[in-house]
Amino acid sequence: MNGPLALVGGGEWQPGCEFDAELLEASGGSEVLVMPTAAAYEHPERAVATAAEWFAELGGAVRGLDVLQRSDALDADNAAEVRAARFVYLCGGSPLHLRSVLKETPVWEALMAAWDDGAVVAGSSAGAMVLCDPMVDPRGGAFTVGLGLVVNLAVLAHAGPDVAHDHVHHRTLELASPGLPVAAISERTALIRDPDGAWRNAGEGTVQVFVDGAEAGLDSLPG
Repeated sequence: MNGPLALVGGGEWQPGCEFDAELLEASGGSEVLVMPTAAAYEHPERAVATAAEWFAELGGAVRGLDVLQRSDALDADNAAEVRAARFVYLCGGSPLHLRSVLKETPVWEALMAAWDDGAVVAGSSAGAMVLCDPMVDPRGGAFTVGLGLVVNLAVLAHAGPDVAHDHVHHRTLELASPGLPVAAISERTALIRDPDGAWRNAGEGTVQVFVDGAEAGLDSLPG
């Protein structure tokens, strides 16, 4: 059975994200494997340090795994670490870089296998966007191919309270294929898929789901 999946709208590892304590408990362990891939050109070590400080407050420990370029994602030792992890967290940054590094690599296959085996997987901002297929292209709001841990779902990260009238997000909603759910997720907010396939939101913000340009409920998301 798949483990819990958390799609975070951004602003990870700070007050408002106390749902991380629940995810840590669900992992059955005390360690979080943080992959700062999306932040490869934005001081990835800072992302790992922020995560370590945050999870220490929640009683957990963080280990960073520097999968920063494609050769790292092809490395068998890195893949083995991901496969053995019980909680893998992809931070924010560039979704296009994250996708290009992980797509069709042993590290990505290991992440999917770990999730299939019950591990917790979380992605924030770029991480949340890339875990879905299709993926919103940050360069203009159209759609492109994601990694597809979840299919038939797209994520709008850093969503404000008036998503439908934000000009970039509005374009995304207009370009969505018929019947495609688009989840607009606020910062410090998670859209969580539990192992039974049910979805719920947690955190201090909101999750809005749009199908065919109209608001829909969480029951419209893929199981």
